[in-house]
Amino acid sequence: MASKKPTVNPKTGSAKIDIGISESDRAKIAAGLSGLLADSYTLYLMTHNFHWNVKGPMFNTLHLMFMTQYTEQWGALDLIAERIRALGYPAPGTYKQFVELASIKEIEGVPPALEMVRHLVSAQEATARTARALFPLLEKANDQPTADLITQRLDLHEKTAWMLRSLLEE
Repeated sequence: MASKKPTVNPKTGSAKIDIGISESDRAKIAAGLSGLLADSYTLYLMTHNFHWNVKGPMFNTLHLMFMTQYTEQWGALDLIAERIRALGYPAPGTYKQFVELASIKEIEGVPPALEMVRHLVSAQEATARTARALFPLLEKANDQPTADLITQRLDLHEKTAWMLRSLLEE
């Protein structure tokens, strides 16, 4: 049985995408994922910055914890960007785009160690909220691959926020 030859989009000259998700829904999902990518990149950069600049009695613990976290986040960036591409849209990839799309604001200067932890808790929770907001659209569009990705990201961000939060308790 011969496979169907892809049709070409006359506007772009590229092959049309027919994966069972409407173009409108793919555009909305890609936009939501772009916000998640921006939050994730901002969180990655914040975590890496804090890894480089942490000091004080908890230095070793936080330095190693932050390295584990930013390393995991780096891999997640690719997964999110590639899902945007699979849906047929360009992934944002500049600092300017990330600043415009992110719900997380950059931190000025070098805060004390426990303040770093507080900022990271807040950023992990913000990233989780951004991810969670996609579920109604994913359910409507019947987009299980994106839902699976979002579920995995939520699990990680919620767990990481909990672990960081535990450092703030007496």
